[in-house]
Amino acid sequence: MSAANKIGLGGSCHWCTEAIFQSLKGVIQVSQGWIEADNDSAGFSEAVIVEFNPDMISLENLIEVHLHTHSCTSEHSMRSKYRSAVYTFNDDQVIPAKEAIRMLQKQFEDPIITKVIPFKNFKLNNEQYLDYYYQNPDKPFCKTFIDPKLKILLNQFSSHVNEEKVAHTTITFSQQP
Repeated sequence: MSAANKIGLGGSCHWCTEAIFQSLKGVIQVSQGWIEADNDSAGFSEAVIVEFNPDMISLENLIEVHLHTHSCTSEHSMRSKYRSAVYTFNDDQVIPAKEAIRMLQKQFEDPIITKVIPFKNFKLNNEQYLDYYYQNPDKPFCKTFIDPKLKILLNQFSSHVNEEKVAHTTITFSQQP
């Protein structure tokens, strides 16, 4: 897969972010762990690498989903652990990512703090935590933190949701308000 079909996303717990992007049409693979940005002394932050088919879902759509499913306007105390970022893998992704965020700003009352920064390094999480939500949908963490984000996904981005994927979980289209 070429680098143009891969993007890093961070801003929330990597279990949450993994579940969101695993639930989308056009997403081929989500690798969950920690990303380090190039030219950044902040170190590693929880994030995912999303490999996607741009003929099925665009980079702009991925960024829109990302901004709406984490606190992209909040400088909270956990930002060093949960950096709000789009990690680019090549220079061709920088301008489209920044432009997407600029265009999406009108959907948010407060300024978006999400940074577009170059990817440097990735550490995959321990195998026991991979595919966390889809292996453990009934765990209290999943019910409390991931289910509400998946409901946002279903309510705001249903055309991008892989219905087959979410049909096997406790969140279904029929639970939408």
